[in-house]
Amino acid sequence: MNATTYGLDVAKHVFQMYWVDNQTGEIANRRFRRDELVAFLAQRPAGRVALEACGSAHWWARKIQALGHEVVLLHAKFIRPFVQTNKTDAADARAIWTAVQQPGMRTVAAKTEDQQAMLGLHRMRSPLIKFRTMQVNQLRGLLYEFGVSFRAGRAAGLAEMRARMAELEDALPGTMFSSLRDQLRRIDGIDQDIDQLEKQISGWHKQEAACQAIAAVPGIGRLTATALVATIGDAKTFRSGREFASFLGLVPRQSGTGGKTHLGPISRRGDPYLRTLLIHGARSVMCHAKVPTPWQKAILERRPANVAAVALANKMARTAWAILAHGGTYDRHHVSARPA
Repeated sequence: MNATTYGLDVAKHVFQMYWVDNQTGEIANRRFRRDELVAFLAQRPAGRVALEACGSAHWWARKIQALGHEVVLLHAKFIRPFVQTNKTDAADARAIWTAVQQPGMRTVAAKTEDQQAMLGLHRMRSPLIKFRTMQVNQLRGLLYEFGVSFRAGRAAGLAEMRARMAELEDALPGTMFSSLRDQLRRIDGIDQDIDQLEKQISGWHKQEAACQAIAAVPGIGRLTATALVATIGDAKTFRSGREFASFLGLVPRQSGTGGKTHLGPISRRGDPYLRTLLIHGARSVMCHAKVPTPWQKAILERRPANVAAVALANKMARTAWAILAHGGTYDRHHVSARPA
């Protein structure tokens, strides 16, 4: 007898589950509280539980897997077409149950606790970087209104500001100078918070073999390696490197009708943070490579620099997927061959 498939709609306190009993054919669509849901699944025979990949879904995936069930996470956009009526918890649970049984349905890999924690560190670091940049740019603009300018670059500009504090004290009103010192102290505090987060990221990078393996790829450093490993979950969830690149939005958007296909700009789907890291890494490789590869030379000859950078980011993502999915190491001279 096939295992029972459940469609589970999760929330903070109330959970809705839809299933069809394999033996009796009875249709059930029940509401549970958190403790009731765990107790119910613990008593049921091993089955397949489908959830929408939303908030707390990865925690619930680990929890339900520990109870002996198979867990399938689905993207919300693949579930919405199966909601037949108004959006309710019961309708969502039934839609999840219907969607997971469709042939070729794409799934989301459940993340481990360490992967979720690492993504959390990256999410905390990202706004700190943005806020620090805003603070420095604001200082430059405000001081320029008083006729004071500084060298380009964050580190060089801040160093010059601190070196010219005596000059600034004479050139600025007292309230402005006092606020300048407070702003610089805030920037120092943000720098310390960023350094602390990056130390934790570096620690995980050193102990995670997968991160070290893909860090050998040119353009992938510790930030990109840790973010990529934490985002991808299980690399074997993706059937190919191209599917992973498509997941990151690094492939052209397709539009076709009447047998004709038009390729537009990149789709920009998926995680913009990881896509940005890969593209920045690709730009760094193109700008600082002492001996560009023949592939890089060829694409730069026929495409603009920005297009070439995105193409190289796509290639880096595919290479990283191949290393993670097949457990290999980076080989600069590797030549891919189409399977027979």
